[in-house]
Amino acid sequence: MKRKYKLLCVVLFLIGLIALIVPFTGGADFAVLNPKGVIGAQQKDLIIISSWLMLVVVIPVLILTFVIAWRYREGNEKSKYAPNWDFNLLAESIWWGVPCVIVFALSVIVWRSSHELDPFKPIDKDVKPLTIQAVALQWKWLFIYPEQGIATVNYVQFPEKTPLLFEITADAPMNSFWIPQLGGQIYAMPGMRTKLYLIADEKGTFRGSSANLSGKGFSGMNFMAVATSQSDFEEWVQSIQGASEGLNWRVYSELTEPSEDNLPAFYTLEKKDLYDHILMKYGMPMSDMQMMGE
Repeated sequence: MKRKYKLLCVVLFLIGLIALIVPFTGGADFAVLNPKGVIGAQQKDLIIISSWLMLVVVIPVLILTFVIAWRYREGNEKSKYAPNWDFNLLAESIWWGVPCVIVFALSVIVWRSSHELDPFKPIDKDVKPLTIQAVALQWKWLFIYPEQGIATVNYVQFPEKTPLLFEITADAPMNSFWIPQLGGQIYAMPGMRTKLYLIADEKGTFRGSSANLSGKGFSGMNFMAVATSQSDFEEWVQSIQGASEGLNWRVYSELTEPSEDNLPAFYTLEKKDLYDHILMKYGMPMSDMQMMGE
C-alpha cells in the first residue's frame, strides 16, 4: 500500500473517532445535550451513559478492524498464520463476555429510567401543574389553555419552575410533540389523548417541533416555547384575554385547513370544551358533529 493511502486511512479513522466522541464532551451544541429542565437533564444523562457503554464495544472494534486489516493485509509477509484462534477460550470469553455485561447494564438502566421518565408521571413539585392542551393540525400546533381561557397557534408560554401538563392529540395525520431542551417527544394521534409532563428550570425561548413526518408542510411545523416569570406569564395571559379574536368551532374549523409556515396567532377561548370536542369528533356521527358546531 502506498504511503499516501496509509496516511488517508489513519486520518479517516481519527476523524471518525472524533466524530463519535465530540458530541458527548460538550464540543457540539445539540438541543438534547443542552437541557433546560429536570426531565431533559435526566434524559441527557441516560443518552450519555448509554452511548459511553456502547462505545466500550464500538471503539475497540473499530480499532481492531483497522489493526487486523493492516496486519493481515496481503502484502505483509511477517504476519503469523493462526487458524485455531476460533477455539481460543480467552478470546471467546472477551468478545462474548464484555458485550453480555454491557447489555445487562443497559437493561437495568433502561428498566429504571423507563419508570422514572414515564411521560404520564407527574413531576414532584409543590406548585400546581399548568395544563396546556396541544392539538397537532396540518401543519401547525394549536395550544389551548383551558384554565386561562385562551388559545395560541405555534406559540406556547408558561412560567419557569412550574410543572407543565401537556394533553396531546391531533386533528390531522399523526405527529409527534417535541421540545428537545425540556424533554422527549410523544406522539399525537387523532381521537386519542396522550400526556406529557415537562418543566423549565430557567427562563428562555426553546424551539418546539413535530418529530414525525406528516406531509409537505412538515418542515415548517415549528413553534416557540417561552419560559417566563410567573408575573410575566399572568400579564401575557391578560393581554390575550382582552385583545384577541374568539376561538369557536367555526374559527377552529378554518384552522384545520392545511397551511404552511404559519405565524403565531392568539385567541380568546369561546368554546371552553373545544379540546374534548376535538377528541369526540372521531367517534360521533356527522349529524351530531354538525349540531355540536352550531
